[in-house]
Amino acid sequence: MEAPTDERLLSEFLRGDPACFDLLVRRHSRELYQFVVRLTGDAMAAEDVIQETFLKVHGAGDSFDPTRRFKPWLFTIAANKARDHIRRRVRRREVSFDAQIRHDAEGTQRYIHLLTGEGTPPDEELLLDEKRRIVRDVIEQMPGKLSETLILAYYHRFAYKDIGEVVGIPLGTVKSRLHAAVAWFAEHYKQAVDDQMKHKTS
Repeated sequence: MEAPTDERLLSEFLRGDPACFDLLVRRHSRELYQFVVRLTGDAMAAEDVIQETFLKVHGAGDSFDPTRRFKPWLFTIAANKARDHIRRRVRRREVSFDAQIRHDAEGTQRYIHLLTGEGTPPDEELLLDEKRRIVRDVIEQMPGKLSETLILAYYHRFAYKDIGEVVGIPLGTVKSRLHAAVAWFAEHYKQAVDDQMKHKTS
């Protein structure tokens, strides 16, 4: 038997089946959490944003257009909540790239794992740590509109159409913004690597 679609689960929840909502939460919580952490750079805030996002879905599910897909709608809500958090933040809290996010039965998760989607062997982590640290720093410095598009496209593999829905821009703008984001990243990543090399040799 095929698993029910997100849209079917939401429909059944709205008809009075709370188990369908629980399944939606379990199905999307992990990826949504990674998305919000990448946007905010704040693991604790991400937990709050995810809770607010699902509360919004729970309370406003009947506003969902059933002719559309559920996942882009869910990510739109999360992106809006994350932007609200960033605007409210008085000063940016620096978080260590290798800081622990949580420690549970599945083990310790670090920001470095979020960038790859999974953990890597210790020896490989040591070799890649410096590069990933630069990547994280560059993305954090990227203008918000560009970083959102880049994160959705390259980390979460959203189609252009779905990115447009999440960010609220036309398809043509998505393509041009993603092109600008890649160009911005390439320029600043190269500069960061050059600066690091100069620092090592000085």
